[in-house]
Amino acid sequence: MQKQYLHPKNFTQTLGSYSHGIKIEVGDSEMFFVTGQIAMDKEGNAVAPDDIIQQTEFVFQNIQKILQEGGSSLDDVVKAVIYVTDISKFKEISTVRNKYFANAKPVSTLVEISKTVKKGCDIEIEVIAIKKKK
Repeated sequence: MQKQYLHPKNFTQTLGSYSHGIKIEVGDSEMFFVTGQIAMDKEGNAVAPDDIIQQTEFVFQNIQKILQEGGSSLDDVVKAVIYVTDISKFKEISTVRNKYFANAKPVSTLVEISKTVKKGCDIEIEVIAIKKKK
């Protein structure tokens, strides 16, 4: 089994012993695991505090960059877990989610949490993707 760590350029440095993403070869397929992403820029600042739509867009764009680093895309996502600090924002989050997952239609979980690891970041999304090797 081969493992490739995915760390796109200009991303926030990891704050411990973890990776933004990992690509694993399994038989004739590749699996991609993306760590929960929050709306934090490379300097460690919260992006668009109190704007769940902009934060959700930012997070999906980062997930897309991580997947692309390994040769995958959002169309390959099979599972998504979304953590949000205010479940009443579900409709706004869902609109953005549906745009990015229009083709993938992954299984998905959305749960409310009290907070993320960074003040001002109100959403965290992690995904798993699978695609056939080329």
